[in-house]
Amino acid sequence: MDIIRILLSILLPPVGVFLQVGIGLQFWINIVLTLLGYIPGIIHALYIILTRD
Repeated sequence: MDIIRILLSILLPPVGVFLQVGIGLQFWINIVLTLLGYIPGIIHALYIILTRD
């Protein structure tokens, strides 16, 4: 399942974060980061997916 989340994080970072943690603070932070720049959104999404169980 992590592979799917990682692939979705590269294509649409908020979707990957949503699948990992749901709609919460990290999801909204990722939305803002993605709007400010695509790469920060990807980095944050990968960080969330790889550090959360």
